[in-house]
Amino acid sequence: MTAELVRGQNHPLSQTRLEIRVSAGTPIVAAATLSDEGGRVNGVEWVAHPGTPTLPGLEVSRQAAADHRLAVDLDAVPDAVHRVNVLLALPAADGGGPARFGAVAAPFVAVTGLDGSEVASYTITGLDAETAVVALELYRRLDAWKVRAVGQGYAGGLAELLTDQGMAEAHQLSAGINEAVASGLARSVSAPPPRTADADRSRQTAGQAPGPDQGSPATQGAPGTIPPTSPYGHPGTPGPQPAYPGGADQPGGTQPSMPGAGGPINYSHPGRQTSAAPPPPPTAPPAQPGRPARPVAGDATGWSMDERLYNQVWGMFEDLARTTAAYRSAVDFADSRMEKELDQVLSDPRSRIGGQGDAAREAARARHTQLVTQAREALDRDLAQLAAEAEVVEPALPAAFARWDNPVWHGYRVPMEMPMALRLGDLHVPEAAQVRIPMLVRLPLERGLWLDSGRAGSPDGTFADSHELRRLALESAVAHAARLLAVHPAGEFSVHVIDPAGSGAQPLAPLVQSGVLASPPAPGAAGVADVLARLTQRVDLVQMAVRGGAADALPPDLDLAQQLLIVNDFPHGFDDRAVNQLRYLADEGPAVGVHLMMVADREESSGYGPLLDPLWRSLLRLTPVPDDHLADPWVGHAWTFEPSMMPPGSQVLQQVLSQVAAARRNGQR
Repeated sequence: MTAELVRGQNHPLSQTRLEIRVSAGTPIVAAATLSDEGGRVNGVEWVAHPGTPTLPGLEVSRQAAADHRLAVDLDAVPDAVHRVNVLLALPAADGGGPARFGAVAAPFVAVTGLDGSEVASYTITGLDAETAVVALELYRRLDAWKVRAVGQGYAGGLAELLTDQGMAEAHQLSAGINEAVASGLARSVSAPPPRTADADRSRQTAGQAPGPDQGSPATQGAPGTIPPTSPYGHPGTPGPQPAYPGGADQPGGTQPSMPGAGGPINYSHPGRQTSAAPPPPPTAPPAQPGRPARPVAGDATGWSMDERLYNQVWGMFEDLARTTAAYRSAVDFADSRMEKELDQVLSDPRSRIGGQGDAAREAARARHTQLVTQAREALDRDLAQLAAEAEVVEPALPAAFARWDNPVWHGYRVPMEMPMALRLGDLHVPEAAQVRIPMLVRLPLERGLWLDSGRAGSPDGTFADSHELRRLALESAVAHAARLLAVHPAGEFSVHVIDPAGSGAQPLAPLVQSGVLASPPAPGAAGVADVLARLTQRVDLVQMAVRGGAADALPPDLDLAQQLLIVNDFPHGFDDRAVNQLRYLADEGPAVGVHLMMVADREESSGYGPLLDPLWRSLLRLTPVPDDHLADPWVGHAWTFEPSMMPPGSQVLQQVLSQVAAARRNGQR
């Protein structure tokens, strides 16, 4: 099983002869240092770099390149060596390359066996002004070796990095490495074909807003706690692991663990089906003089087209967040400056009356208008590029990422493999209502979903028809469940429904009539108890099998497919025991393939008191109508979420579900 690491996470190494593969969107220098038990590099002879590429047990590339393969034999390194650090650096800026890692695609590093099997991987995100970074660390622990994702960057480049590792000759060695790279010393490795980095997509605003380590506690891999829900979870982050963030309501990105999880989470990358280095993304057509490059779908880095598109969507989301932050910051500065200038005018008695005061006030307002206009022009320029990119990307998305009105659904066929992510809706900000960013969450789901049927789910809180909201919420749940069924291979995803009062018969009809449900919707308190008992027993059995390493001991009739439970009209029909079982499924279920989708109004369950607060916090809240309850992990923007619903009169849902049902029946024969 491949471990997809986040910063600081480690993973044991079961073999000592390894290959470290590096993929970046631009030529970089790869090097490695050997250090003692205290982490010190004891001299230049302990550094492998393009000028001296070979050390005992270690060999690195001889030139700057977009892709590298480093050979490591841990049995052959000297006994005094306790750590092997893999270093990445940008060539000297005077060579015409990028001047900082924040301007290029996030480097990807993978540790593989000699047979090409991937052991661990790490996407180095959150870099900005840094020009050198310690990517990975292989270290001894109790006579065994482990790998740790480090991701420590240095704005001072290799000289600062090597100095931090205790080298007295750091500056001289850094200069020697840059000279070796510039002169192409021992150029025995053929250069890769030209490739376009993420940064070449006219991303002009990534550095204008605080980065993950500056403006928010959300940093590497899975961003940190943010009060509202964060819409992205950048997984191994492509960036997007957006992992996405903590807080009262956090989304289902790639996270290192789940509260109370009963077993380890599979970090294997669903989109990576090959151990070879990822092929280069398509190259954008040459830009006309004075115009930005024309966008291309799939121009991000990745191991498959789906992953490239996923990473590209993540990049668009991040770009829109940061360019909006830059605009808002500029407007705030203009407002505060004008206010300060007007206060100065009023504080001077000589300028309170007469033409001098009027002229000063007029000049302050003119400067304010100029600053705001400049900020808006920059925002509009970035928005135009993002809108052009969205126009190219949206039609190219696979079914799992596409809106229901995308023509790709008309050619739908039941897939053979599960995709890496799923679309739940669209996101936009008030300044750019015309630019819609797909909201994608990683699969398998690591959090349950809560479809809010309360009035708070309306855009301004004025949606008065509670019955209509309940219907819309359940229709949203059906659309999400249908998409989950559609993107999984036949027989690998099952859906159960609890409808105690039978109030959801009409919205649930597509699932019931197509025959895709594992069993008819369960009515009444008895039905609630039966479904919850069966699913909690499944969680218990799989947990015990995982912990005991006895998967073969599971009952032969146990359905090992991913399970989704849709709960309608909660808390009607639920007693205290059923509520506790529901909380148990929300906490323990995702780790063993049981997922929860609640359709409920939180206020209606307030009679249970604080007992249910942890339940709501553990679920990703979605609304059946547009609402601005989501936030990004960088600057905390409130994003407007729009659910992914069927176009009026569309037959796509019925067509898709009929194919899913047919594949399910054929698989049971």
